Amino acid sequence: MPDVLTPSNPRGLRDIPFPLPEVTPEQKRRARRLADALRRAYPNAHCELNYRTPHELLIATILSAQTTDAQVNKATPALFKRFPTPEAFAHATPEEIEPYVKSLGFFRNKARAIHLAMKDIVEKFGGEVPRTMDDLLSLHGVARKTANVVLGNAFGINAGFVVDTHVQRLSRRFCLVPEDATVTMIERYLMALFPRSRWTELSHQMIWHGRRACKARMSACSNHTICRRFGECCSLPR
Repeated sequence: MPDVLTPSNPRGLRDIPFPLPEVTPEQKRRARRLADALRRAYPNAHCELNYRTPHELLIATILSAQTTDAQVNKATPALFKRFPTPEAFAHATPEEIEPYVKSLGFFRNKARAIHLAMKDIVEKFGGEVPRTMDDLLSLHGVARKTANVVLGNAFGINAGFVVDTHVQRLSRRFCLVPEDATVTMIERYLMALFPRSRWTELSHQMIWHGRRACKARMSACSNHTICRRFGECCSLPR
């Protein structure tokens, strides 16, 4: 059955439960040119969290809040060796998990979130990480960003667009969203602008560009060809 076009779902994305902003054909063409430029610049962009299974990716993503992927990757080998399955995390206590994540910020809250999320997976989903947005959002401590990371990278499902601090910054600098757009609206604009098949890929490419070139303290679009071509908003105050 084809996706249905409705006033609340103008792009015919039948499984998306909210309306997407209206964008013009020219905005979409410009976004496609940007996407192509990012693909040429970062053809090997990928998730930089280390993981082997969907539950490890989920845990690593929870741990990555307000810290770097590199710091998470230093902590997770010992953590995953001590607790190799969702059941192992669920049967532990947060206090038993804490020493393995103590090097990360907010480690007590993160240890508790991991424990409760894995407990939910064991009790509600038979020990398997769920593959739908609604089910992932039912897990303790999981919001849309984390769910998008897991769906896109563990399962190849483009349910939404990952919006981290780099994607937020670049979305504004590339004039893809209104200057005052919230994180929620940034995701919806990016979903409306870019082809669905490229959402996960593009999130990585934008993150790589934000980490490697268009950094938070670089306010002028003069140091990278992509910024020079698409960064009309870079000179605005931040």
